[in-house]
Amino acid sequence: MRPVRISSTLLALAALVAGCATPVPPASPASPPYVPAPRVVVAPSTDPVIARDREFAVVRVGQGDTYASLAKRFLDDAGKGWWLSRFNQDEALQPGTVVAVPLQVRNPIGVYASGYQTVTVLSYHRFGGRGSRLNVTPAAFEAQMEFLARNGYNVVPVSKLDGFFDGREALPPKTVAITIDDGYKSTFEIAWPILRKFGFPATVYLYTDFVGAGDALTWAQMREMTSSGLVDIQPHSKTHANLTLRLPGETEARYRDRIRREVEVPVATLRDRLGMTSVSYAYPYGDVNDYVIELLAKQKVDYGVTVTSGGNAFYAYPLMLRRSMVFGNEDLDAFKAKLTTFVRMGTR
Repeated sequence: MRPVRISSTLLALAALVAGCATPVPPASPASPPYVPAPRVVVAPSTDPVIARDREFAVVRVGQGDTYASLAKRFLDDAGKGWWLSRFNQDEALQPGTVVAVPLQVRNPIGVYASGYQTVTVLSYHRFGGRGSRLNVTPAAFEAQMEFLARNGYNVVPVSKLDGFFDGREALPPKTVAITIDDGYKSTFEIAWPILRKFGFPATVYLYTDFVGAGDALTWAQMREMTSSGLVDIQPHSKTHANLTLRLPGETEARYRDRIRREVEVPVATLRDRLGMTSVSYAYPYGDVNDYVIELLAKQKVDYGVTVTSGGNAFYAYPLMLRRSMVFGNEDLDAFKAKLTTFVRMGTR
């Protein structure tokens, strides 16, 4: 509580009524009648901030306060409520509880004495009524999303991982990203309603020559998904060719020209048709070489995703992020095993 400033006059009045002052003698006939000074009551401060510096505020919790509302008040971002919750060891908030509000990012790279944080990027392809290696049934996909929701996983698009990999912004524990490759219409018909139900964002990687095929997304469907703010569409090449392999009889010059189109055309198409800036790129078959990375740098694409399974720590190479493929012939336990969000380090 902040110190209350009281004037010397109020202090004098308070002393008169405190019982420690010399009793006032009876008034003489020539004097005006004695009127006791009114009692002074100093109300406690209503300011919830008990103390504050550049790094922390110590706050008394008010009625109806939550970690999210405190984060909105002090950090202007309700989404950072997890900062407060984690720092205060997830203590339940009650009116009158005193909590610390970190005003600056703490441990942005997620390294602890017991281990370090990693981000799982999940990779899907098709959705339908019968499960197979690259086809996940609607029931299985919904069960997987429900598992993430019920168990406190934080789902973000790939575009929101930059602060973590740059060492600027901490991510909540158990952060995962959902990606869907190729651009099948089942993404819109099956996956999209389920994602919308849970409020989960996803990144769709599209190879642009596929648009117009009978089993492909339409531009209208893509616009509907992107307008929601939950889905972004990113490039997955032009033709889905392996970017590291030359065609039979292809010269080095022709190979380089063809691969340049595989990078540049989808970036330009997504910009022109959807107004979508390309910040990440999915390599067909997960294969990449130095020339492809050079082309992506020229297009200012910051992230490339492979299909090498595992989590991504803060030191991951941004143009070769790992992704764990989700197969339709696996059960929920296999799905759970792919969620690598923390790597424990052994003690000596």
